[in-house]
Amino acid sequence: MADCPQLDLSQAQNSALDALGLRVSKMTSDHLAEVLSIEKNTAKNPWSETQFVDSIATAVVLKDKKLVIGFAVIAMVADQAELHNIAIHPQWQGQGLGSVFLNTLIETVPSTIKMMYLEVRVTNFRAIRLYSGLGFEEIAERKGYYRTELGSEDALIMCKMLDSTGE
Repeated sequence: MADCPQLDLSQAQNSALDALGLRVSKMTSDHLAEVLSIEKNTAKNPWSETQFVDSIATAVVLKDKKLVIGFAVIAMVADQAELHNIAIHPQWQGQGLGSVFLNTLIETVPSTIKMMYLEVRVTNFRAIRLYSGLGFEEIAERKGYYRTELGSEDALIMCKMLDSTGE
């Protein structure tokens, strides 16, 4: 089996992150407790520790000097990437960090990646606005994709075409 593409984290620093004193690095088991805390405080149906452990090879964290303030899981196969999970710590939300973080990650995908996909709850208006603002477009809907306390909720499938520079 061929190696899956990986994010080029050497490209993950930019002036926006530098100005905030933040950096992106690969997730390790040392980050799990902080990542799980963020997930539990931001997700309606949080991922389990096992899901994060199983995804650690494709996960990154956004850190200040000491703390994990965000994370993302991005899987890549052939010429496609899929954002499986992303979150910013509630205390850091509302400052545009989600946009800076995701845009930084998009810039780090290999040039072989031509499309990035994601799913988002149809009621997650903040996330939909964020993704749309970064050039993601709705391409489909999955009925009943997310569990809710009342049954299920639909997901929007969104896609962004990437040029050869990863933008």
